[in-house]
Amino acid sequence: MSNTIPLAVLVDWLHRFRDAVVTQRDWLTELDSAIGDADHGANMARGMTAAVEKVEQTSPQTAGDLFKTVGMTLVSTVGGASGPLYGTFFLRIGATLGAETEVEPAALAAGLRAGLEGVVARGKAEAGDKTLFDAIAPAIDALDAALAEGKSAAEATAAAAVAAAAGRDATIDLVARKGRASYLGERSAGHMDPGSASATLLFETLAAAVAG
Repeated sequence: MSNTIPLAVLVDWLHRFRDAVVTQRDWLTELDSAIGDADHGANMARGMTAAVEKVEQTSPQTAGDLFKTVGMTLVSTVGGASGPLYGTFFLRIGATLGAETEVEPAALAAGLRAGLEGVVARGKAEAGDKTLFDAIAPAIDALDAALAEGKSAAEATAAAAVAAAAGRDATIDLVARKGRASYLGERSAGHMDPGSASATLLFETLAAAVAG
């Protein structure tokens, strides 16, 4: 069995991520209402719904076009911080994968890493700032480590999802240093970061899509 990830699986991932943020919209908004603008759930649900619709209309034939379509749609349809950050994330993945239609797990990991670098460039976030970085960075580290150990794409993406969730849960005790939540100072502690929560859904749905 080939360990490459076909384009259809990447499309399935985006459908699953859309479904997850739509299903969890109220929860994401509840998290955001505690320390932000109370719009993260609605923004992510609207943005991913529009992105998947655009993918269905245009049927991208390469991984690059697929993620570029998603990224551009998110940037143009989502307000707040999440649109530009997630949009940049997907655009960077697309730029890295280019004309690929069957993606090697290591290439996907490199794309995700480039996506994270895009998020950092846009949002200037780093570890411990209580942002989506705190879920994405450990997830990609776990993905890289699993692949280096010779694990399959399914095993490696499952490890990434577990690491993302651990990073998300660790944001609860953090004091926010970026975004709206940072205005609350010490009062931001005790609340889960909504961006890290949606980022965990991103990696959980990736694992589910790769596992089939």
